[in-house]
Amino acid sequence: MTFTSRTPRVVAARKLQRRRDRDQSGRFLAEGPQAVREALASGVVVELFATADAIEKHADLAAHAPVVSVVDDEALAGLADTVQPQGLVAVCEQVDVSLTDALAKRPRLVAVVAEIRDPGNAGTVLRTADAAGAGAVIFAGDAVDPYNGKCVRASAGSLFHVDVVRTPLDVVTPLREAGLQVLATSGYGADDLDTLADDGVLRQPTAWLFGSEAHGLPDDLLDGADRQVRVPIYGGAESLNLAAAAAVCLYSSARAQR
Repeated sequence: MTFTSRTPRVVAARKLQRRRDRDQSGRFLAEGPQAVREALASGVVVELFATADAIEKHADLAAHAPVVSVVDDEALAGLADTVQPQGLVAVCEQVDVSLTDALAKRPRLVAVVAEIRDPGNAGTVLRTADAAGAGAVIFAGDAVDPYNGKCVRASAGSLFHVDVVRTPLDVVTPLREAGLQVLATSGYGADDLDTLADDGVLRQPTAWLFGSEAHGLPDDLLDGADRQVRVPIYGGAESLNLAAAAAVCLYSSARAQR
């Protein structure tokens, strides 16, 4: 049996494109073979929607899904968030954990995205943090939903590799209590990233605070951090974008800690 865009289960799954429905149900959509593979490995897939061609092409993924529902191209296009979908969309249980549980594991490297609204940037920071060996990525305050389709895709599966936390803005005290120094990124920071690396400061367990490109970090987080750090600019560029700055900072810590 092939489901269409009007099949009730397809209609119900399509509602997960809205944040309100994701929050109410505790579920989200993961699109494409890479995301589906990581979701299956994490054991969070509830149902896999796939076209007949995609099932044939990705038989290994279909074989591990608890429920496989064959859909026509129109139904798949309605579930997908991309212009050229790859034929697979999984309904998954959300994976975020509490701040207390994440910090109880004593991570040595943590990324905090504070009130970041751009899902592509947030997903890229998540992916970069995973690659740098971070134990958790914290979405603080009025930040983008980590289960936004663009954020899930930009994370390239890293959403399923690190502890994802959603919490209010007041994160500095619990981070410090977990043994982490708290470093806030700022273009006007008193401390230079390279100097901190040379002085051995980045060897310590660290939580990096990253703010939105438009507004930077909220004053409470800037003032509460142990240091305000700027990434040195050696050429003519005015600044780095959020994802690039996060990559530089996280990898500087990762290298120092190793």
